[in-house]
Amino acid sequence: MAMLKKLGKYELLKKLGEGASSTVYLGRDPFAQREVAIKVATPEVLSDPKQGKLYTNLFLNEASLVGKLRHPHIVQIYDAVVAEKLCYIVMEYIAGGTLEAHTHPGKLLAVDRVIELIFKCTRALAFAHRIGITHRDIKPANLLLTEDAEIKISDFGAAINSQNDRTQVSAIGSPAYMSPEQVLELTLDHRTDIHSLGVVMFQLLTGRLPFEASNQFNMVYQIMHDERPKPSSLRPELPAVLDTIVGKAMTKDRDARYQTWEDFAHDLVQAVRNRQLLIPRAEFAETEKFDTLRALPFFSDFNDVEIWAVLRFSRWQRVAPGTTIMREGEAGDFFCFLTAGELKVGKGKKTLSVLRKGDCFGEMAVISRQAQVRSADITALTIADIVTVRGEALQRASESCRMHFYQGFLGVLAARLALANQRLAES
Repeated sequence: MAMLKKLGKYELLKKLGEGASSTVYLGRDPFAQREVAIKVATPEVLSDPKQGKLYTNLFLNEASLVGKLRHPHIVQIYDAVVAEKLCYIVMEYIAGGTLEAHTHPGKLLAVDRVIELIFKCTRALAFAHRIGITHRDIKPANLLLTEDAEIKISDFGAAINSQNDRTQVSAIGSPAYMSPEQVLELTLDHRTDIHSLGVVMFQLLTGRLPFEASNQFNMVYQIMHDERPKPSSLRPELPAVLDTIVGKAMTKDRDARYQTWEDFAHDLVQAVRNRQLLIPRAEFAETEKFDTLRALPFFSDFNDVEIWAVLRFSRWQRVAPGTTIMREGEAGDFFCFLTAGELKVGKGKKTLSVLRKGDCFGEMAVISRQAQVRSADITALTIADIVTVRGEALQRASESCRMHFYQGFLGVLAARLALANQRLAES
């Protein structure tokens, strides 16, 4: 059968994949000037008396999320058409494949990379949960990798949406990743996704599923009754902390599981931060970076999407004691945050103040309309971690992100003015 050439305003360029119920095409949106992925329901499925209603409901479910899931680690849904004889969803095109490619021995990712990807999924699913959405079908095939190796969660067709009154489709999900409560078709909440992501983490670490069975009945029996193995029982070099994290995510009793996405994310960060992963890794892991900024008072009003944006346009470095970060009289178009250690602010041989964790400095070069030179030397007293943001990068950030920075700068200036007034009063 000849391939469709057009669907509404979208040009269809090639077929990307085909399943029992839908076909995915690479398309082009001529108005937005971008490539898109278009999932089209198979006509035979739609015309089937039983299957047609089921899959129309799934497409309606996903269509209801158009424009709502704007997050750097969720595939964006742009458009949808759901009619009696035609259903399609238009979404962000991701070119890099899925995590299924990394679930087999010999194809596994580095352990620190697995932690980073799972951490990003926890933050993305926390974002979805905050707007009332539980995914219900978390598995490697629905976790996509971009060409620059970022993770994106896809396929929210089976999602529970608390904002949506339509009857939810039951018996949806992939048995190997289902929680016990999903198998029993109980009322579900975000903890079923926590369980499924725990299974994905187990598989990415070990190259196999916690339970393997020749048929669906045996798989369901094991999920309900068998003890879950520890990742280190299959891969002895894995540290015990990962057994603990995976075990808590996958536990049968949902009241003993992680109760929030934030708790799950916190334990992943602590495993990295406390150097419990005895493996080579980058000086600053993405998990640590996100958690560090999230905890700084300056960033308290930033949402997660804005924090991820800041990570993309900032530079992180660890400097030795005695390193000069800014020099009096020099020009500069960047500002910095101190995330660990202490810095000295000085003029000549005189110390004006000491900067500590969370302090922002150098922002006048960005706030002022005139070219600015530094008014003091800033030198490391200890080993210090510095986050640098260039003025030009800030100008390219989203309007809401820039607004939060300028609000933060006002807070910094107000605090400095209050401190100066206090010193004047005491002198």
